[in-house]
Amino acid sequence: MAVRDSVPTLEEPAARQRARAETPPPHYWRRWVGDALETDPDAPAEAAAAAAAPEPAEAEVEEEPPYRVLIVEDDRSQALFAQSVLQGAGMQAEVQEPAGVIEAINRFHPDLILMDLHMPGLDGIHLTALIREQPGLQLLPIVFLTGDPDPERQFEALEGGADDFLSKPVRPRHLIAAVSNRIQRLRAQSREAAAAAAPAGAPRNNPETGLATRGWLLQQIDQALATGEEGGLFFVEVAGALSLREHYGYASFERLMAEAGRRLAQIVAPAPLARLNDNSFLALSRGADKDGLAPTAAGIRTRLAMENFMIRDEERVQLRSAVGYAALSQGFTDAGSALEAIERSALQARLSSDGVAAYVPPSDHEEQERLALLEGQIELAYQPIVSVAGSDLAQYQVLMRLRQPDGTVLSAGQVIPAAEASGRIADLDQQVMEHALNLVAQRAEQGAPLRLFVSQSPRTLAREAFADWILQAISERNIDGSAVVIDIRLADALIHAVTLAEFCRRLMPVGVQFCLGQFEPGDEADALLTQMPLGYVRMAGRFAAAHQDNALRDQLRAVIEMAHRQNLQVIGQQIEDPQAAAAMWVAGIDFVQGNLVSSVGSDLDFDFQNAVL
Repeated sequence: MAVRDSVPTLEEPAARQRARAETPPPHYWRRWVGDALETDPDAPAEAAAAAAAPEPAEAEVEEEPPYRVLIVEDDRSQALFAQSVLQGAGMQAEVQEPAGVIEAINRFHPDLILMDLHMPGLDGIHLTALIREQPGLQLLPIVFLTGDPDPERQFEALEGGADDFLSKPVRPRHLIAAVSNRIQRLRAQSREAAAAAAPAGAPRNNPETGLATRGWLLQQIDQALATGEEGGLFFVEVAGALSLREHYGYASFERLMAEAGRRLAQIVAPAPLARLNDNSFLALSRGADKDGLAPTAAGIRTRLAMENFMIRDEERVQLRSAVGYAALSQGFTDAGSALEAIERSALQARLSSDGVAAYVPPSDHEEQERLALLEGQIELAYQPIVSVAGSDLAQYQVLMRLRQPDGTVLSAGQVIPAAEASGRIADLDQQVMEHALNLVAQRAEQGAPLRLFVSQSPRTLAREAFADWILQAISERNIDGSAVVIDIRLADALIHAVTLAEFCRRLMPVGVQFCLGQFEPGDEADALLTQMPLGYVRMAGRFAAAHQDNALRDQLRAVIEMAHRQNLQVIGQQIEDPQAAAAMWVAGIDFVQGNLVSSVGSDLDFDFQNAVL
């Protein structure tokens, strides 16, 4: 019987580390919903196996039933079109003629009604009034699908109880986004109401794992900090996660981490434990004496290392870990700052010989140096991303710069590490995203739409409040969410796949898209193409030399073919000469960027319409 230890490493390299049609292909959207058990028959076997594998046991995400939409439409072809689009997005959609609507509502229990405005006999306005008269249906969302441009008629419908309008003909992704976003908000409000009605101290545990949810645990930390309680936080990071996942596969790795979470919960009890991402956990010990935190942290690591985990075919593994800890009395302003601090302590624990480290606040001198580095004005630079097939749509990658008071301009590579070390990365990311959203809104008003690719840190994306802020910012600016593509580095996605996938799913209903950057092929990297709701893949810079290396060219072509089977579009970067562009074109690349096309600049005046390679 083999025993395999996970071995902590100082650094695990990344290398070991949309659909073009407007209507999504069969089952494409269903990949990203909880009940997606079917797979596209044309998908590769690896994708089918991934889709059939058990859902990851994520402590903070409870399985949610699919959205239910009742379509009330007398034109059967229109009704079946809407039904097909919504079912393709993983929703349950039922078509009903006007006469039997009340009975259908009582039987089907829809989350939303999609209704035609003009129908013979009982039109949409009168039918809405009838629905609103029924007990318990006053808040059921009703969205009209109509080709009537008369604003008075629309106002009449809103007065009668309708919630929104969609104009025919509606594009599939707009239909999906409008329906999903409204149902998502309704369910969130229902959950909040249920939580408010629950008795004080009611458990907030994931029913699948029994662990505390991430959101609830962060609320507990906020409460403890607000009341000045004694206690401590423990950040437990299972070592060697990337090698474990490469060796055993994603599904086995997830089962292993779920079981590790259950064992850790027993070890730290009665302190609540939540799973933060793929291989890290957070425990809150309220009332614990700060002098006892160090031996407690060491004990957690030792006891976990003594556990044996069955993983497959009678093979057992033992897990090593790094444990960072911090006392609540160290002056944290909120749960977010405490979490960033203890993550840094876990990083130090990885480098420590005993695998345990306490959070040590930076000295005044260190903090002043970091803050001085972050002083200045954020500036954005842009590089065009050009379609090899030609396109009028302007799209750019956003590159962050920081101009300091003395005129020095710092690159993102200089600024981001300082921002992460000082706990200000979320503020920096939010400022960059706000600049980008404002620019998208400004260009939309000018009738010159564009799409921006914006890089963000996984620490920022892991914050629940950040997704809420982006959703609100897009709504307030009344912009198309598909104008924003969030760039996620492969190295980050491999470590934070569960957390990042959940963030992506939250923003998908408004059309926001996602790009996996610095892509290097490999078993785990390839699996991410089916596990995360991506729209784009950006190849690592080394593939720009494919014209000089036949093996590299074959590897590039294989990645592009695999991505295209997943209906992903592929970007080649750092294209500096015609030979590199030609090799990319022959391999089937969708977009190129680099100095051959245009160098990085502060203007958005590239002529996409007349751009040729």
